[in-house]
Amino acid sequence: MKCLSAVLAAALLITATAASAEVRIERDYGGQIGPYLDRYAVVRESGERVVIDGECMSACTLVLAVIPPDRICITPRATLGFHAAWLPDENGRPVIHRGGTQVLWRFYPARIRHWINRHGGLTGHTILLRGHELATMYHSCT
Repeated sequence: MKCLSAVLAAALLITATAASAEVRIERDYGGQIGPYLDRYAVVRESGERVVIDGECMSACTLVLAVIPPDRICITPRATLGFHAAWLPDENGRPVIHRGGTQVLWRFYPARIRHWINRHGGLTGHTILLRGHELATMYHSCT
């Protein structure tokens, strides 16, 4: 998964508003799998609702695996991006990491795995789930 600087990651990952008891995802481009699983576990235990209101790419999509679907809602701007997990090689180029990809795969709900399969699987190419297809899977935020 993409490695982001700590400052950029903190700015882009998840913003929560305590008064509204919701977590809003707007421009999250992913990162390492482990920290996302940990972060979403905290959100799951908090009972907060997750609003996907923009880009949720790469490891960000693990929100679908950790948060119950009835606590996730989407806006018309929601876009989910899926691809195989990767690590940088000795020259910094991405190399697909089979183990990480298998972890992603096991965590995703069945309907997401089916959608991914219909769109070519988890590869080095990002596939986007948005619009009507996404709206058939998750509640609209109201």
